[in-house]
Amino acid sequence: MSEYTGTARRVWHHLEPVHAALYFAPEAFKEAAALGYDVESRWPSYFAWRAAPLGAAGADLVTATFYSFSPRVIAEHVPAVWSVAAPEEVLAARLRAVDAVFRAILGDRLADDGLREAAGLARTAAEAVTVAGRPLAAANRDLFWAGEPHLVLWQAATVLREHRGDGHIAALLAAGLDPCEALVSFAAIGAAPVANFAGRGWTAEEWAAANDRLAARGWVNSEGLATEEGRRGRDAVERLTDELAAAPWRALGARAADRLAELVVPVFAAVLESGMLPAQSTLGIGAVQAPSSGK
Repeated sequence: MSEYTGTARRVWHHLEPVHAALYFAPEAFKEAAALGYDVESRWPSYFAWRAAPLGAAGADLVTATFYSFSPRVIAEHVPAVWSVAAPEEVLAARLRAVDAVFRAILGDRLADDGLREAAGLARTAAEAVTVAGRPLAAANRDLFWAGEPHLVLWQAATVLREHRGDGHIAALLAAGLDPCEALVSFAAIGAAPVANFAGRGWTAEEWAAANDRLAARGWVNSEGLATEEGRRGRDAVERLTDELAAAPWRALGARAADRLAELVVPVFAAVLESGMLPAQSTLGIGAVQAPSSGK
């Protein structure tokens, strides 16, 4: 089990930036603007891009599946995003955006045999996910698979990261962490600065109340920093997240998973070198540090 939980975390670190390019790339904002979305902020297109596989989802469904966003912020965008463009239009534009992004950053490397091999391995892993209780993973896996390797790789990365995310919500629920507490406890261990979570929409009062609840459980101290108990609790959340994310990598096999991690490095590095991603994400992954190998 431990071999594949470690694999799950390692390959996620490689694939997450590949998926996340959609939310930050200028090519994606261009497509969003063409649909009619306000691109002064990234949030209208973010909610549209990420929720579209669910269909014309309402605010409650998006709140449930995105989890850590304030319901108030979600209600500001959903279901209004579907009055700008229908989900099927958003999905078509999403694919065009991803195509444009990777053509721009990879250039001639789109024809590399390694990219084709990586796409095949990633798709095999994505098709091995168990979708029971994984709504975002299931919705993305249900979509049509484009033929080009870079599009296959991106869709597989999306299925796999949403599979992991769906499992992470289960781990948070098992730990008794509500959406705001999940963020407060994560910030408390130093995973990301508190300011990075401002886009999730929680007020200062809501954040403070969540901090107070965690303090009552012994998870944070008077300065809002994680106690030993809080760190153990967050470690348990991450271990369970990795365990719940391990199945597709177990199905793929350790050697093939390591091969995928190695092959995706040039794509991962191209995304980072483009400068489109923030230096530090709310996921606790330092986007500025690219690995030198797949290990």
